Amino acid sequence: MKIYAIGDLHLSFDERIEKPMDVFGPRWVNHHQRVRENWEAMVKSDDVVLIPGDVSWGLRQEEALADFQWIHQLPGTKVITKGNHDLWWTSITRLNQLYEDITFLQNHCFPKGKTAICGTRGWICPGTEGFDEHDQKIYDRERLRLRFSLEEGRKSGAEVLIAALHYPPTNDKMQGSGFTDLLEEFSVKTCVYGHLHGKDAFKNGIQGVLGGVEYRLVSLDYLEAEPLLIYEE
Repeated sequence: MKIYAIGDLHLSFDERIEKPMDVFGPRWVNHHQRVRENWEAMVKSDDVVLIPGDVSWGLRQEEALADFQWIHQLPGTKVITKGNHDLWWTSITRLNQLYEDITFLQNHCFPKGKTAICGTRGWICPGTEGFDEHDQKIYDRERLRLRFSLEEGRKSGAEVLIAALHYPPTNDKMQGSGFTDLLEEFSVKTCVYGHLHGKDAFKNGIQGVLGGVEYRLVSLDYLEAEPLLIYEE
């Protein structure tokens, strides 16, 4: 089994949604077609692909269904965490009744083999410019959700924990946070995240190893639409 990751698919197959991504530069031209070609060339049926947020531009679940169907048709098992643009995300129970090969992750983990996938949306971290009391409340809630997920991952008996966040787990100064503290506490092997777009933003995301945890940016434009292999067992 191989585990891949690619975030920020920003799909809009529903005819009611008009969100062309090529206005954001050449890395987004025909991005869904390029993702499909790369995905089908790399991913096998017993592999897992993590999609850490910003999956669909749909505002409601019915507007996102065409995007889910597109993902469903791709090989492998897919594990999705919430992004800041995923406004369609409502009842986690209802979402997880849609497809056998897609797991929407919230407050729990996805175990497979010797590995458990944990994660949450995350949020901007203290030290970010403009961080206020409202941000603190969301940040605290997301830290708690990550803890719930990691605790379940540990209880599953998995030998390896992998975490998926949408937001980077540090501020742009690469300072540690409540998220990085939790990832270190639970000895997470690798944490992937997205959210950052464009060359100027890529440099604001932590990469490499901090406190024994490997951090990888996996936003679609950073990966140039090619899923990244992050683990193999």
